[in-house]
Amino acid sequence: MKTTPLNQVHRELGARMVDFGGWDMPVQYSGVIDEHLAVRQAAGLFDVSHMGEVEVTGPNALAFIQQLTINDASTLVDGQVQYSAMCYPEGGIVDDVTLYRFNESHFLFCVNASNTDKDFVWMQQVLAESALADVTLNNRSEEFAQIALQGPKAEEILSALTAIPLADLVYYHFCEGEVAGVKMIISRTGYTGEDGFELYLPSSSAVEVWQQLMTIGGPHGLLPIGLGARDTLRLEKGYALYGHELSRQISPLEAGLAWITKLDKDDFVGKTALVAQKAEGVPRRRVGLIMQERGIPREEYSVYVGDREVGVVTSGTMSPTLKIGIALALVDPDVAKADTELEVAIRNRRMQVKVARPPFVK
Repeated sequence: MKTTPLNQVHRELGARMVDFGGWDMPVQYSGVIDEHLAVRQAAGLFDVSHMGEVEVTGPNALAFIQQLTINDASTLVDGQVQYSAMCYPEGGIVDDVTLYRFNESHFLFCVNASNTDKDFVWMQQVLAESALADVTLNNRSEEFAQIALQGPKAEEILSALTAIPLADLVYYHFCEGEVAGVKMIISRTGYTGEDGFELYLPSSSAVEVWQQLMTIGGPHGLLPIGLGARDTLRLEKGYALYGHELSRQISPLEAGLAWITKLDKDDFVGKTALVAQKAEGVPRRRVGLIMQERGIPREEYSVYVGDREVGVVTSGTMSPTLKIGIALALVDPDVAKADTELEVAIRNRRMQVKVARPPFVK
């Protein structure tokens, strides 16, 4: 398995390690519920160094990105981040990504860990077919470690290690500067629904920065957070996860990503298929589900109205905040309206759920 620069740190902290898409990653330290609540109430520190980074440079960098992604990157200003996705010609999702604009000829993609190699090959293919010159792609994933500091006390903790006025760094923007004496990219983004930062730093400095953050953050309630709580946190906010709510078989319109699918911009890969799907009506929609009785809806559980199967759960958990079962699901459009009463098959028993519009936790 691949390892991040912080692998030994996780083991010294007593983390339970698992194989996560070919990476040896911590699933929990003190426990999923403790870690989850620490992020909601104080702060948590995540090793997300397994994520991939692909740099795009050159005079035609923006023109290439406009062809590659479904969002409109021309609206970005220097220092801004954009959530976007790449699609196949038939409209399915290659990956969801975050895009960082340094200037008009310098961008950086953050892509999902298990997709890094696939995404880079896809980008190269789209570039080769675009006939655009003066665009360079560089897979820099090996150079970067990535640490996420998330929670209501994140700004206070990080401020102790940097001279950058973090209060001036607004959501979905980034800057370059020093934290604990290490030069890095500081991004006000995250995957938890809480305030926080994602730090892109040299792999060689990961252990030093992690330890300094833990030392400063300890008195504030900062805990190391594993993949288990990362998943429950994103589910409470209704965030999609590749391989669950997003895949080659799921379009961004089905996945609830119409808000980043700019069908009015110039041609991009997948646009023709997505325009047609919108005109015909999507065959299914992503919705939230809240259990109306005791039970936990899990991935691949079937969803019903009476004897009619109307969908499938894509992700589900027991919400540590709400203390009830919640899920994301793909269902037939006619049952996707909020408050629609459905059933989920849990251990051969039909249990009552209600359609809800995420986030489950405001």
